Amino acid sequence: MRVARHISTRYAHRAGSLAPIVKLMAAQFKSSLATTRLLQQLRLPARGADLFEAQCPQVPSWRQSSRMSEAEQAQFLARFTPDGQGIGFAVLGGSFAEGIDLPGGRLIGAFIATLGCRRSTRVNEQMKQRLRALRRGLRLHLPVSRLQKVVQAAGRVIRTPSDRGVVHLMDDRFARAEVQRLLPSWWRLSS
Repeated sequence: MRVARHISTRYAHRAGSLAPIVKLMAAQFKSSLATTRLLQQLRLPARGADLFEAQCPQVPSWRQSSRMSEAEQAQFLARFTPDGQGIGFAVLGGSFAEGIDLPGGRLIGAFIATLGCRRSTRVNEQMKQRLRALRRGLRLHLPVSRLQKVVQAAGRVIRTPSDRGVVHLMDDRFARAEVQRLLPSWWRLSS
């Protein structure tokens, strides 16, 4: 697990984070992992994929689209082959978050850009309002459900003891002690 402490994907910084994200992805692709596929779990606008494709046209890439049919989802996943090469763009917590298995060399990495978005529900909004009233805000309550999506995305890479891969956590907030305490204790985080 690698933490990209130099990247912030907060809403205010999102546009400026695209170039360093693309640079990190391109560098990882050119490394020794370049012969296998990487899945990029990116919760950024399509501009992130657009920028990657413009700056790295030699790298095959494909994107999850909204409301993909089951056949389209199957086609997306079929591109992840043991001897394949490329980067797939998918939404963190989207339709590929659970119930997929890309064993062995079919998926050898994930780039996770953001802590994940909290689902907007009535209960979550009430909790947020009460915490703000207590003046502790979101620092007190970093929703575990947001990090659950991150753990699920990383879990697509390492499913069994024999799987190998790399996971890049691309947001400076992953370096915070209060966030790291909520991540699995067996994760070895490095910069």
